[in-house]
Amino acid sequence: MIETEVLDKYLVVEGFRNVKINDINEILNIIRANSKDSHVQILDADYVAGFEHLFFAVLNAVKSFKAGYNISRSLPIEILLFASGQDQIRKAIDLLGVKETTQNIVLLIVAETRDKAILALNSIKNALGWEVDQSVIEMTDEKIQRIIGTFKISPLELEAFMRGSLKDAIRNVLIERAAILVTQR
Repeated sequence: MIETEVLDKYLVVEGFRNVKINDINEILNIIRANSKDSHVQILDADYVAGFEHLFFAVLNAVKSFKAGYNISRSLPIEILLFASGQDQIRKAIDLLGVKETTQNIVLLIVAETRDKAILALNSIKNALGWEVDQSVIEMTDEKIQRIIGTFKISPLELEAFMRGSLKDAIRNVLIERAAILVTQR
């Protein structure tokens, strides 16, 4: 579990491996029923470029609600939009949304306090019974080509952000795309 504060909210992030999904609506209902007073989003971990990718998506989403330039009516959907770098919900779901074929999942919980976030996390983990594995959040060599292809990251974009490793460049491209969304609203 990764936990931190984001503005005046508390963020908890957990990864899960080898998840079996028969019915996505059933999973979403279980999450809603156990989210307590928290905002919860699940993403396909195979397309997440590390914790920083998620952190900046949450930061931008919280800021968008505070400033009144949010596109969606819910914080979890706004997080999905920023994480995907999209301004259309359908495209965001296609890129990062959890599907029946998803095996690795990232769970993000945003709450008013740490206690509320941890309570929601424990309730959701117990209800789903998934195998916890924080490593699915990390940017790995296996994810590189998948993320580049899915997000259509051009060689020019990578070159512009190549100050360290290729993994860092990919992560920074996705963070920058989310930041650009803010300017387009």
